[in-house]
Order: sequence, then C-alpha cells, then structure tokens
Amino acid sequence: MTYSSVGERFLAQCAASGAREAFRAPGHGGGWQSLTWSETADRARDLAAGLLALGVRPEQRVAIAAATRLEWVLADLAVTLAGAATTTVYPSTNAEDVDYILTDCAAVVVFAEDPTQLAKLRSGNGFVGDVHHVVLFDGESEGDAVLNLDGLAQLGRHHLAKHPDAVDQVLAAMAPEHLATIIYTSGTTGRPKGVELTHANWLYLGAAIASEGVIRQDHLQFLWLPLSHVFGKLLLAAQYEIGFVTAVDGRIDRIVDNVALIKPSFMAAAPRIFEKIYSRVMSTTGAAGGLQARIATRAFAIGIDAVRRKQQRRSVPMWQRAGLAIADRLVFAKIRARLGGNLEYLVSGSAALAPQIAEWFAAVGLPILEGYGLTETSGASFVNRPGSVRIGTVGVPLPGTQVRLADDGEILLRGSGVMRGYHNLPDQTAAVIDADGWFATGDIGELDAEGYLRITDRKKDLVKTSGGKYIAPTAIESAVKAACPLVSNAVVIADGRNFASILLTLDPDAVSAGTDPHVTVQRAIDTVNAGLNRWETVKQYRILPRELSVEAGELTPSLKIKRAVVVKNYAALVDDIYSGAGHDHRLG
Repeated sequence: MTYSSVGERFLAQCAASGAREAFRAPGHGGGWQSLTWSETADRARDLAAGLLALGVRPEQRVAIAAATRLEWVLADLAVTLAGAATTTVYPSTNAEDVDYILTDCAAVVVFAEDPTQLAKLRSGNGFVGDVHHVVLFDGESEGDAVLNLDGLAQLGRHHLAKHPDAVDQVLAAMAPEHLATIIYTSGTTGRPKGVELTHANWLYLGAAIASEGVIRQDHLQFLWLPLSHVFGKLLLAAQYEIGFVTAVDGRIDRIVDNVALIKPSFMAAAPRIFEKIYSRVMSTTGAAGGLQARIATRAFAIGIDAVRRKQQRRSVPMWQRAGLAIADRLVFAKIRARLGGNLEYLVSGSAALAPQIAEWFAAVGLPILEGYGLTETSGASFVNRPGSVRIGTVGVPLPGTQVRLADDGEILLRGSGVMRGYHNLPDQTAAVIDADGWFATGDIGELDAEGYLRITDRKKDLVKTSGGKYIAPTAIESAVKAACPLVSNAVVIADGRNFASILLTLDPDAVSAGTDPHVTVQRAIDTVNAGLNRWETVKQYRILPRELSVEAGELTPSLKIKRAVVVKNYAALVDDIYSGAGHDHRLG
C-alpha cells in the first residue's frame, strides 16, 4: 500500500499490531513501562488534537527541545498527526542558537523538556520568534501559554469531543511532498542550516530498510541516540514501517547497563560508544593480569586473524576453528553476555568507524554494520549487510539510492532520500543539488567493483602542510584511537604547519591508577606512524587536561570534533608544539 504521510503509515502499523508492545521506557517509580501500538496511537492522537486546538496548521513548525525519551517520540508523533513539521533542537543548544533556529524556522509551538529549556525560549513578556505556546515534559502549567504534556492531552480530548474527525481530516489532506521535519545541522563551522525532509523522504527510508529483511518485527531495539539527530530519527521511520519494539532511554551514562538490562536484538550507535566498550573490556582484561589476560590476548589474536581471513575470502584452518570455539567459550561469550546476550548485530554511523574496532567486535561475534548517510539524505544511503560485511567500507547503497563519483572523488547521491532543500537558503541548496537531482555530499570516497563504498575523507577536511603535502586528519585520528584504548578523542594539527602533531584526551575509565599513560600513547603513535607516509607522521603529541565537551563548543551535539574550536581553546599548547621550545612528548 502507498501512504501519503508518516502519520498515516504509523496509524496503519498501530491498526495491524494493536496489542503488541511498541515502546518501553524507564518508569517514574523505577522499572520500565510499556506501551502497546494501540496505546501509543491513542496518546499521540490526543496530543495531536491538542496542537490543533492551539491553532497549529499543516506544515507549520513545532519544535522539540529535549533529550531522547519516550515523551520525545510521542511529541514527534503528535506533530506528525497534526500535519505539522517537527523542528529538532538539541537540549545542549545555547539560548542564542535556540533563538536563531526557532526564528529561522518560524516555530509556533515548542515541546520543552523542563524549566531549563523553557528559560531559553523566554523573550521579554513572551517567547522568541513566532512561538506562542510551550509544552513541558517535566514541569507544571503556567497560565495559558505554558502547558504540561497532560494539559495538552486534556485539551486534545476536549477538541476531539467536539471534532471527532479532526486528526483524520488533517491526515487525509496530507501529501508525500509536504514538509515533515527540519533538522538543523550542528555543523563544525558557521550557523546551522535547516535541512527540510518531507514525508516522502521518511517513507522511502522506512520502506528501503524494511526491504532488506535485516530488521524483523520480532526484534527489540535499544534507542539512546539523540532524536534531534537524523540517525536517531531514521530508526523511528524504520520502526513504523516494520513494527519492531523500541526501548527508549537517552541517558548516555546508562548505555552499557541498559544494554545488559534490556537485552536488545540490535542497537545503533556512533563509533565513540563502540570505542568506549572496547576500551572498557580491554582495560578490565589487562588489569586482571596473569592467566586471564593471557587467555584473552590469545583469544583475540585467533579471533581477529580469523576475521581477516574471512575478509580476504580465505578459509579458516580446522585447527583455528577449534581454537575459536575455545576462545568463544572462555572469552567472547562472556563479553556478549555482558551486552545482554541477544545482540545479533550493531549498527554504526555518524562518523568513521576504525577498522580495528570493527575487527574486534566481529571477533567477539558482534558484527558492526557500518553505514553512511547525511542529514541531507535522510540519514542513511549506504550500509553493510549481515553476512557480507566488508570492514573499512560503509557497504552498498540502499535500494533506490544512486551513487557516482565526481572527477575529484566527491560522492554524489540521487534518490528519494535526498532533502527538499535548506530552509530559506535557495542559493545554498542550488550549490549542492544540481538540475538532475544529484546531491554533492562533500565527502571523498572510492567504490570497489562490487559497489562497496569507502569514505576516504571530508572534502573540506583535507589539510595541507607548509611543505605542500595533503594530509587526511580523520584517518590518522581514527588509527590512533584504535591503536590506544586509553585515547577518547584525537585532533590532528597540520594545516600550514611544517609537521603533523596531535592533541589527545584520555578516557578516565581506561587509565589505571599509578600508571604512566605516555608509554602506551607513544607506542600507539609509533605503530600508526609506521603505516603512514613520511610527511603524514605525527611528530609530537600533547595530552589535554580534560575531555572535549559540547558545552565548551569543542564537540557538536552528535559528538563530531570542532577542530577550529579545539585549536583555539588550546592555542598556547599548540604554540608550544611549533615554537621549537617544547621538548616533552616529541616523537619520530
């Protein structure tokens, strides 16, 4: 059946799935609460009617400024069923940028997580821009202009009592080309741009994912990703199409504990989460010492060698298969059990996954399906499939997505996942989407004979040393993080410099008390340097005194590094590296 809107598709899934579980989330009194598909539909319909009672009209923007939680999902569904368009706002966004985003998109209502988010919306005696109502997830109603979620639902029920077909009439008038979502790209430089995604974009993506048969209706997903980011949002589109269950909890400090508790079938994450799991396991194993550490070291040596053999399409000898069985029983099965015991695969996106991390998880028996997409392409354009993962690539295109490479290697994409355009920016839209519908991604890549895509770098991230040599910083940064479990973030500096250096942060959970991390770090950089061209090698490093943070402006909310901000914040340290006076941590 062809659907005209995400709301129509969602309600069709609710009608088909009825009493089956749709969502679960932490309850207010402890434990977890569940919602069936029918219950989810009822709650979303009441909230949608509440928005209609507030005067929200088709394609008007309704913003959500909150962390990932069940209420975010319900608010988004309410916006969809009311025919409006969700504008996503990260809860970490500062008041100035909140003002810019809400004014630029002309939002009329905002779902705000709590009074802290509400305070960012205040302006004089009212709210910023065109906002006339705010709905709080946590907090009490304040007069007519600030409602809580229950108050909006009650308003909706009163509206439906008078106009029982109100939501159905809105949905009947919706068309696939209508605006569904505006997601502002956090960007590593400049003002964020609002990416306009239509109902057709999300419907295409849900159907394309479902057609692969990788995610099944009996699957349980653990969703912690920021729903303000396209990666989190696309997983909801897939759920409405397929009908699996999603456990929602966006608290990052609870991820590992929640995986063990929820026992999901699959989980999507940015590479940093997989790096932290790898780092924690390897540090724990190393700290154990003795026979246990030797067994683990041998198990991973056998397991990773077997992974590499399979990647090269070479057979695994019988003696090695026997060793793998022992390694699995003594080491790998225990790691899988710590992660719930039911994971069939993991999904990685948002940034490059280091091949060494992918090999490690594959050895454990938890293949990572690395994919690739941008906000401008609805979040997913390529992905590896179970059973045919090619480590170091982002897989092959989703059905309906076309790809070609420009003369300079830039990846060009065309298909139903490509955005309608940048909000209020026709010139910038025309600069990236040509007359034939090809979207210029800004990423450089290579396609192999079987259509697997390898991302080699960002077009704008290539830097040139003072000697005129180009360096791809992200590749070096990923290699260093993979080679050293202690490193949480790495920032290569080389642009206009006579050699490359690197700023590092250490994961406090991975650094053992009383140990000197410099020995481990230097060994890792030596290993990475051995595989680089001479002009790419890292000559010096510095360990920063703290982790990079979103609050300091050094990371985007999706945890991408803002290189220029890091260099600015640590300008004195960078000057020390290149002044010739700094002799600590000199390498090579």
